[in-house]
Amino acid sequence: MLWDFPVELISDEEEGGFVVTFPDIPEAITQGENREEALLYAQEALETALIMYIEEQRELPHPSPAEGRPTVSPDALECAKLGIYVAMREQEIPKVDLAQRLDWHIPQVEQLLDLRYASQLAQIEQVAASLGKRVELQIV
Repeated sequence: MLWDFPVELISDEEEGGFVVTFPDIPEAITQGENREEALLYAQEALETALIMYIEEQRELPHPSPAEGRPTVSPDALECAKLGIYVAMREQEIPKVDLAQRLDWHIPQVEQLLDLRYASQLAQIEQVAASLGKRVELQIV
């Protein structure tokens, strides 16, 4: 799944700069002095909102079509972690069961699902394989 979320860039005429909102993720909102800064901060706002979804064990939102709007996505490692989270939810596999499959401790699984934690790609591939999935990377 691609995690490219469209954003609305709204010029803040009173204070200057841009406000960024995500139509698919109302919890993610930020601003920046200029368009580039606003989009940079938008990635942080997106990641923070997605962390909240995972911590609350909620279904992740699906990106709507961009329809000419700019898009923002988490970095590649975080996208892989989001894919693991989605696969676990689809297969109804709790963290404890995944830990048993992998012969891991539960904190290791929690770290793997934490978007702020720099997991190793080999670990993500191992988890994906245990879920009957594989990790694919593309450079576009």
